[in-house]
Amino acid sequence: MITPIKFPIGVIISKSAKSQNNNMELNELLPLIIADNQLHAKWLNTLSLMENTGARKISASEDPQTVTYIILKHAAEEHRHAFYLKKQIEKTGIDTCATYAGEYLLAPAYSRYYLNQLDIDVCRYLKNELGLTGKELRFAAYLLVTYAIEVRADELYPIYQDALENAGSKVNVKSIILEEEGHLEEMINQLKSFSPDWETQAAKAVEFESSLFSKWLMALAESLQFSVGSLQ
Repeated sequence: MITPIKFPIGVIISKSAKSQNNNMELNELLPLIIADNQLHAKWLNTLSLMENTGARKISASEDPQTVTYIILKHAAEEHRHAFYLKKQIEKTGIDTCATYAGEYLLAPAYSRYYLNQLDIDVCRYLKNELGLTGKELRFAAYLLVTYAIEVRADELYPIYQDALENAGSKVNVKSIILEEEGHLEEMINQLKSFSPDWETQAAKAVEFESSLFSKWLMALAESLQFSVGSLQ
């Protein structure tokens, strides 16, 4: 028999809407996820989906002739992260997350929407504010979207790793943390070469991402409420 998880979901959603204190929200949500193997497996699968989506977006932005070593390396490592997170699901003892179908994800609709909408927001900004089109637009969008996601990953994965260690979980994301730190440094170097005003442009991308991430946390909390309720 599965013991239902009790938590103040209304408080979590309310605080997200008011303060958008994302790190605090993660610190509240992650122990609840890790404590339940089914939820934890879906969480890992959701992270894998998002890493895979990011890798595919990097590949889609590549120019067939001018693609660089750094871009190829980054796409390959993001694909590896997606695979690694899938493998970590085995450590939860749950073997039902074979695909990225909605029933195997947390907040499936918003988890898919999140990165796609970030891409749209950044492209609109680059078109309207900088007048970019074509190859220049694709490359600039790759730089800014990837930078914003790496900033997020640099916060999310260490918080997750701490929660895993506190729970005594066998799951481990330390290798991802190290690679994401390297990715962030690489993105900053590329942005510096791309534009003298890169900090202003990067801050705008982070602003878009922060808003979307806050909404994703709210969707995640609602997804947990539904999942837990279905077990009672």
